[in-house]
Amino acid sequence: MKIGVLALQGAVSEHVDMLTACGVTARPVKEQPDLTGLDGLVIPGGESTTMRKLLVREQLLSPIKTLVQQGFPIFGTCAGLVLLAQPESLDGLNGTVVRNGFGRQRESFETALTVKGWSKPYHGIFIRAPYLSEVKQPAEALVTLADGQIVAAQQKNVLVTSFHPELTSDPRFHQYFIDQMVAKRSDQVN
Repeated sequence: MKIGVLALQGAVSEHVDMLTACGVTARPVKEQPDLTGLDGLVIPGGESTTMRKLLVREQLLSPIKTLVQQGFPIFGTCAGLVLLAQPESLDGLNGTVVRNGFGRQRESFETALTVKGWSKPYHGIFIRAPYLSEVKQPAEALVTLADGQIVAAQQKNVLVTSFHPELTSDPRFHQYFIDQMVAKRSDQVN
């Protein structure tokens, strides 16, 4: 199994390390040919406006948007969530995103999260994080804070988190992506 990590900005090596620890081959994606032969793609955090400009410049926006529409497994964290929720960007999640929803860098925080279907809490690291104020079918919330802010969601082949699972030592979100989205699609294709 090969999973790419968009390598235009953000915690690329941390995602590669986490995916490798989960037992898959991970490689950076910097240009369109790098998408060939992948079973899934991670879009890391960063600054979403800059990332969108880089996606356009590197001629990756349209090919990745096409992959999303074709059911290709994509996992977006932080800025990746923003890009996947914006219709004008990757249009992969039916939800309303609030960019920098928790404030500026100094308002970054960490907290224990209750994930739908998981027995143990997950340690969430939020850095200038967005959130979803709502999701509509076929999207569903996986993690909602006490005030109703949605910080993890899934829609068919798209998984998003407001927080940075690559900055923890807990591989459960990456493993969930591999097991529930990438492996299932591989089974369907083969």
